[in-house]
Amino acid sequence: MSQPVCIYDTTLRDGTQREGISLSLQDKIKITRILDDLGVAYIEGGWPGSNPKDAAYFQAVKEMPLKHARISAFGATCRVGARPEEDDNIKALVDSETPVVTVVGKSWLLHVYEVLRTTPEENLRLIGESVAYLKSLGREVVYDAEHFFDGFKADSEYALTTLKAAVQNGADWVTICDTNGGTMYWEMEQITCEVARALPGVKIGIHTHNDGELGVANSLAAVRSGATMVQGTINGYGERVGNANLVSIIPDLMLKMNVPCLPDAENLKHLTYVARAVAEIANLPPDSHLPYVGKSAFAHKGGIHVAAIRRNVNSYQHIDPELVGNEMRVLVSDLSGRGNVMSKAEQFGMDVSNEAARQVLEEIKRLENQGYVFEGAEESVAMMLKRAQPDYKAPFELIDFLVMVENRRGRGMLAEATVKLAVADQVMHTAAEGNGPVNALDIALRKALAPVYPRINEFTLADYKVRILDGHNGSAAITRVMIDTQSENRRWTTVGAGPNIIEASWRALIDSIEFGITMVE
Repeated sequence: MSQPVCIYDTTLRDGTQREGISLSLQDKIKITRILDDLGVAYIEGGWPGSNPKDAAYFQAVKEMPLKHARISAFGATCRVGARPEEDDNIKALVDSETPVVTVVGKSWLLHVYEVLRTTPEENLRLIGESVAYLKSLGREVVYDAEHFFDGFKADSEYALTTLKAAVQNGADWVTICDTNGGTMYWEMEQITCEVARALPGVKIGIHTHNDGELGVANSLAAVRSGATMVQGTINGYGERVGNANLVSIIPDLMLKMNVPCLPDAENLKHLTYVARAVAEIANLPPDSHLPYVGKSAFAHKGGIHVAAIRRNVNSYQHIDPELVGNEMRVLVSDLSGRGNVMSKAEQFGMDVSNEAARQVLEEIKRLENQGYVFEGAEESVAMMLKRAQPDYKAPFELIDFLVMVENRRGRGMLAEATVKLAVADQVMHTAAEGNGPVNALDIALRKALAPVYPRINEFTLADYKVRILDGHNGSAAITRVMIDTQSENRRWTTVGAGPNIIEASWRALIDSIEFGITMVE
């Protein structure tokens, strides 16, 4: 087993620099608990000198009993011409009272001359004195060498000298940063090796951005070359296209490189929950296509793939998804084979014959040619399988429905629907008004079914999505409707499609209600 690596999470600072993310104080506290439970070694909470919210976070987090993580406050070296003890930014770091402080300084002469507008010698003083002052106060100091790889390629001797200034003044870690995200992985390995040779015995961290789509690869390359700390964010959140994604790095280290980075290997099973919980707190939809933790990470669609995994589950999966808290899924579409349909039946606890599976598969392919899509509407597939069983009796059958939309004087637009159903040997004929035709149909359908199936009152229409498939046909275009229905903690999705949006909605609606009545316990 290789030397352990410390995970340094900077979601609460770097992650919030992503366009569209703004975390409240309570959001940051929630994420802190989630990260601590996962077992990361360091949590960078923010920049206390930049805004009141980050300062408030450091006051609040002092009262939190953390099991694993050490909290770090982030800031820059002191200003040109100033002493650290007089610098407001350094004072804010000290006032945060965190056990760890991270200070960022310049490694690239372009930044020394053009951004700081100072001399190389003064920049070295800023680094050395800032680190020394914070160490004199008993803090663990992480020195982040900003733009290190660009600086190294421009002037390797000076870039290394900036690291030595931090080390000679007591820095516990020096983190080399690919701030612009443009370094190639072979450059990453070479330069990190040179840093390790120049600083024997020094603990080296790596901080990469994903501008070249190499944030994860570069982090792993740096570990191979001697880095023992990896900085990154959950889901790769960050400025521009993002930072290195810890949700991929952690399992890559543990499962592919045999490098421990969490206090307990069992913690890896929480990774999918962590990724999705942080996304929800950040008010972003979880990315279905993220490696390891995405909903589609272990989803199988191609017929020959599914046929293979039904014989050996490892034939088309690089790991067991349960290792990271995820699950395998089999999708059904026009690319499917009979094995996809059989797997879906097993998932829903149904025993269907090969002939029934073949018939359902043919129907799926026919419907997808008409505009249906079943990948995100598996419960519509479940209903097709249910209806294919010879002993299945539908809970209701449509006789007819009528929908009217009109503009009534004094009331504005109004929708009204009437529904006639055969339910338990009775004919139920109901009418309802709604704020639109689908809403009116939904209410009328429920009125007809509720006396016989009172559980329908527990179902709520949670989401309704419409997509126009062939817009060049104008108002005659094929429309696809997907409906999400909720009952307590269970949520399911059904689909309908066709040139008539009312009919498409009705098909999705009756699949949803029938599934809830017959298959939701």
